[in-house]
Amino acid sequence: MPAPSGPSLLPAQNREPTSAAIFLHGYGSNGDDLIGLAPFFARGLPATAFYSPHAPQPWEGGFFGGRQWFSLAGYDPEALRRDPARAGGMLQRMLEGAQAAARFLDDYIDAVVAHHQLASDKVALIGFSQGTMMALYAGLRREQALAGIVGFSGAMLGGDALKNDVKSRPPVLLVHGDADPVVPVESLGAIKTALTAAQVPFDAHVIAGLQHGIDDKGATLAAMFLQKHLTKS
Repeated sequence: MPAPSGPSLLPAQNREPTSAAIFLHGYGSNGDDLIGLAPFFARGLPATAFYSPHAPQPWEGGFFGGRQWFSLAGYDPEALRRDPARAGGMLQRMLEGAQAAARFLDDYIDAVVAHHQLASDKVALIGFSQGTMMALYAGLRREQALAGIVGFSGAMLGGDALKNDVKSRPPVLLVHGDADPVVPVESLGAIKTALTAAQVPFDAHVIAGLQHGIDDKGATLAAMFLQKHLTKS
């Protein structure tokens, strides 16, 4: 099985990985972005392989090298702020895009599992923004439970249907800044409602003053979560 594509960080000294973590970047970025977090996480996870695939579509914004999981044409953060559960046709269009991209992501996860001969519960997803939408959508609809899902600054797509669609219930960590102008923190409430209805265990943290990004506190919370769930026997 060829190695999964995109930037990666493998354990030192040719050590065989006992777990893997897959970063899912945000809209307009690419896999080179979040792989920069891998050395920090690797301090506590020396036997973990880290992968950061490029999303399947070129970014509609046109910047060279930018990628997207699906189109965000017509996206309005204020609609999420006013009513994150009913943001009109905007969320429906995004959901349809996530459904299509989920096939790519499922194949990628399967490639990581096969390449390193890992069980699914030794693989975690780490999403940021649009990557969080993908992690939550695809990760909770896989037959075999993953080790866990980390979601930074994201939103839930298909939340109303999740309680019927859910196929596995890995633990979820959510981290969001209360000053986020891109994906308003109000979207966190809709995620929590959907996860609760689907009986998915989660822990959520709101970071005061944080805008659309990952700070040291959020990264530390994620590192602790990953260490707990990727190293358990």
